[in-house]
Amino acid sequence: MKTIGVVGAGAMGSGIAQVAAQNGHQVVLSDTSTDVLDKSKAKLAKIMARLVEKGKLDNASAEAIQGRIKYTTDLNDFAPCGLIIEAIIERLDIKKQVFETLEGIVAEDCVLASNTSSLSIAAIAASVKLSHRVLGIHFFNPAPLMPLVEIIPAVQTDPEVLASSKALIDSWKKVTVIAKDTPGFIVNRVARPFYGEALRIYEEGFADFATIDWAMRDMGGFRMGPFQLMDFIGNDVNYAVTESVFAAFYYDPRYKPSFTQKRHSEAGWYGRKSGRGYYDYAEGAEQPEPTKDKELGEMILWRILVMLINEAADALHLNIASKEDIDLAMTKGVNYPKGLLAWADEKGINHCVETLDGLYNEYHEDRYRCSPILRKMAREGKKFLA
Repeated sequence: MKTIGVVGAGAMGSGIAQVAAQNGHQVVLSDTSTDVLDKSKAKLAKIMARLVEKGKLDNASAEAIQGRIKYTTDLNDFAPCGLIIEAIIERLDIKKQVFETLEGIVAEDCVLASNTSSLSIAAIAASVKLSHRVLGIHFFNPAPLMPLVEIIPAVQTDPEVLASSKALIDSWKKVTVIAKDTPGFIVNRVARPFYGEALRIYEEGFADFATIDWAMRDMGGFRMGPFQLMDFIGNDVNYAVTESVFAAFYYDPRYKPSFTQKRHSEAGWYGRKSGRGYYDYAEGAEQPEPTKDKELGEMILWRILVMLINEAADALHLNIASKEDIDLAMTKGVNYPKGLLAWADEKGINHCVETLDGLYNEYHEDRYRCSPILRKMAREGKKFLA
């Protein structure tokens, strides 16, 4: 895998190319747009100049990294690659077409990987004849800075392909976790209640955006509150992912989208990028002050946290990933202050079960059903990480 290919020169693809080049690989970075390629090249030059300025790289190293990346619009340039990572639009039909084309260009032992955050790896693998060499390698944005990479084998993936791919990404000094090929994998599945339950608390009138964000940030230790984070990601993007996960899980109520977010997206209130989201980002705009009521804050924090814990527990119950990888994914992929399973041990499994049962009894909605593994552990007096 000396030569690495990356399909798509947007923010994610460019970041992956940078990581590979910084780790000594020759890289082929392709895009259908020469403008996108030019922007990618210019952005990398700025990043390298900044690293030199900060003393993290010398000029020779920075130039060598840039020199290892070949920018191209021709997929035939991928012929010498040992691994190709696709990082294009989240549309299964387009990804399948790209993989089918690549198979006719590369050697039979070239590994083909997708950076998809939610699409079926098995469906992508089915688009090629040698489907055993396909898997998911999901980086987090920005790829050069975020340590986590989810590795997702399809049902068709050869175990040796999984092992060699994981070893390669490990050698790039990334933190790798292995996840089952299910919607959202680990992070995008487990994190849904951070947004969904916050929106529900707002819709029920318990607290406004600023107060919910204050509770999660100042009392829970999260780097951003849910509304801050949704504005940062973009309500259009976050809502689309929520709809996608909801449909992929056969409309399980736990992943039900919110009309509040849908209306913000429809209004063009995407967040920071549009100048308006849950907050107003216009110059001179006054930001709302939270209601700093400790009792209210604790209620908000615990209600969202117990839903996150329940999701993490259910991922373990359904063998999506190991308990160690689930907690690693949430701390290294989305910067949670601590692993959710460790948090469950700290708060008490019984307390988690009682809270979830209380919510279920109040609402009689399946979104509040307690994971069987939590109930079993409470009954047996066990902990996740003891």
